[in-house]
Amino acid sequence: MREVVSTKDGPQAIGPYSQAVKANGFVFVSGQVAIDPGTQQIIAEDISAQTERVMKNLMAILKAAGSGLEKVVRSTVFLKNMGDFSAMNEVYGRYFTSAPPARSTVEVARLPKDVLVEIDVIALA
Repeated sequence: MREVVSTKDGPQAIGPYSQAVKANGFVFVSGQVAIDPGTQQIIAEDISAQTERVMKNLMAILKAAGSGLEKVVRSTVFLKNMGDFSAMNEVYGRYFTSAPPARSTVEVARLPKDVLVEIDVIALA
C-alpha cells in the first residue's frame, strides 16, 4: 500500500515529487529546503535560520502523515558548505534531543534554489 502525503502546512513541491509517501509502515519525506510555506519563498538568511525552517517543514509534513520527529529513524543532511556543519548541527540537535536517528551529512556542489541546507527523513508511520 502506498499513500501520498500532502499538507498546506509544508512547502508545496517545486517539481514532480510528493511531500512524502507512506508505505509499509514508513513515511518517506522528500528533501526539505528553507521555503516558508506561507509565502512559498526561500528564507534567505544564514544556515541556522535555514535549518530551523527546514526542521519546521519536516515536522509539518510528518504530522500530516500521522508521524513525528520522535519516529524518525534515518535522515540525510545536504550542506552547500561543510563549514556550516557546526551551526546546522546545533539547530538540528535541538529537535533530536534523545535517541536521535541515524544520519549522513554530505557537502554538495549546489542545492535547489541555491539554499544552504536540505534534509530528508524516513520515519515510522
